[in-house]
Amino acid sequence: MSFDLDAVRAQFPALAIKDDGVRRIYLDNPAGTQVPRTVADAMSACLLSANANLGGYFRTSQAAGEIVSSARDAMADLLNAPSSDEIVFGQNMTTITMHISRSIGRLLRPGDEIILSRMDHDANVWPWAMLARDLDLKVTWLPFNIDTFEFDLEVLDNLITERTRLLCVGGASNLTGTLNDVTTICAKARAAGALTYIDGVQSVPHVATDVQAIGCDFLVCSPYKFFGPHQGVLWGRRELLEKLEPYKVRPAASAIPECFETGTQSHEGFAGIKAAVDYLAWIGESMAGATSGRPALRAAMETLFAYEKSLAAQLIEGLLDIDGVTVQGITSPDAFDRRVPTVAITHDRTEPTHIAESLARENIFVWKGHNYAIEAAKALNIYETGGAVRIGPVHYNSAQEIDETLAALRRILGQ
Repeated sequence: MSFDLDAVRAQFPALAIKDDGVRRIYLDNPAGTQVPRTVADAMSACLLSANANLGGYFRTSQAAGEIVSSARDAMADLLNAPSSDEIVFGQNMTTITMHISRSIGRLLRPGDEIILSRMDHDANVWPWAMLARDLDLKVTWLPFNIDTFEFDLEVLDNLITERTRLLCVGGASNLTGTLNDVTTICAKARAAGALTYIDGVQSVPHVATDVQAIGCDFLVCSPYKFFGPHQGVLWGRRELLEKLEPYKVRPAASAIPECFETGTQSHEGFAGIKAAVDYLAWIGESMAGATSGRPALRAAMETLFAYEKSLAAQLIEGLLDIDGVTVQGITSPDAFDRRVPTVAITHDRTEPTHIAESLARENIFVWKGHNYAIEAAKALNIYETGGAVRIGPVHYNSAQEIDETLAALRRILGQ
């Protein structure tokens, strides 16, 4: 069996939309992907037939409870969590991290040290920086090599001390696309007795994720980056979740994971998450020949990453052939296993805003700016000059769309 792009694209109604007769090319995916019809249908069905709060004896409440339970099971499968009780839902990754950071902070004492990354999205930086300010903690920064766009983990060895209590790092950069060796990073932290908090928002949509193999203590991700609705998900190690004090109102549940889910949740969002994971499993079953459940999900992610690497190679090769363009990320084909297909570029004579606006006029969707990776943009010396243009294909994009985007860039940049 092989990857069937036509079958994939048929699942996404948004890909058929045209504006004034011009089709849309969605390359804004690092900020949020389009959804399969099954996701929209599942959310609609929840709103129409299971629209109730949890805990009631009546039919709609019972149905809503089943939706929540099935979504936890689905995310546990996707992340290979030991138990669905370790899956916490929230509005988005930023909100979850801001919330859980306060509970983690109760384990820390003045003078304790936390390590933050210069590569990360600010959602895995500033909640911890504010916590450090409030609790008189010491922040140590893990830099990345601006020539290789990767961490030098020998530097990390020198940063970890006997006072290090927490290390926060991203699975992949939302700006440069670098895919980090979080398994090794977590092993180093664990050997020193430090907790690890992994931002998987940009890695989970592209590579098979196994929290048990990674050895992290927490991992957060965003289903709307992998073909689902606007929700956030946290996996936490059971013994830690049970140890933490949740910030909640008194009538709320006291047991994990519900004790960390403040207020009424989006049950329709849970339905969409389950459908998004089912979509990925369909890829694994129908195109990779895998059985259902976790094996299908792993096979799906391996199949999709292989295809996405081909798109990234095509895109980067074309970008490097355009005069004045700099790819702010890994460009060597033999290192593409260490990057996701998110590609950031700058041009020596044209501002990112002009490029993004010009592409938008041709119905090609990209982002520009620092994309909330403030520390990374500053390290690359592009923060003050408007950041970068971020082009992010995923598996529903085609080689033809990449070619059209490259042709448009050549026109915009006068080549």
